[in-house]
Amino acid sequence: MLWILAAVGLAVAELFTTSFFLIMFALGAVAAAAAAALDAPVTVQALLFVIVSLLATLGLRPALRRHFGRDAGEPTPVAEIAGSEAVVLERVDDRSGMIKIDGEYWQARAIESDQVMEPGERVHVVEIKGNTAMVWRV
Repeated sequence: MLWILAAVGLAVAELFTTSFFLIMFALGAVAAAAAAALDAPVTVQALLFVIVSLLATLGLRPALRRHFGRDAGEPTPVAEIAGSEAVVLERVDDRSGMIKIDGEYWQARAIESDQVMEPGERVHVVEIKGNTAMVWRV
């Protein structure tokens, strides 16, 4: 039962990441659950979990990423963020702030030191520096 709960939890968590990483561990948990259903020892269940998760991550994940357009040859989602619009969640100035871009939360800073954007305002993402969006008021 524990393996089934782990598989479901990992699959649900994958819905929020869409990286095809956690779902590979969910597959490992399903394999371990099948072993548990056949009364395999816990060590065999754990070993099966690790092996299936590893094989799925190394074998299946790259194929899924290519199929769904997340291959290394294509622009990364971060590269696509510059030029988009976002909504301010926490006050943004030249030192701190938080915005929401296409459902994702990002740290943000105002491009100019005299700009202050309040929650609810729309901003334009000028560029990404590290993990921080540099923004300008729309």
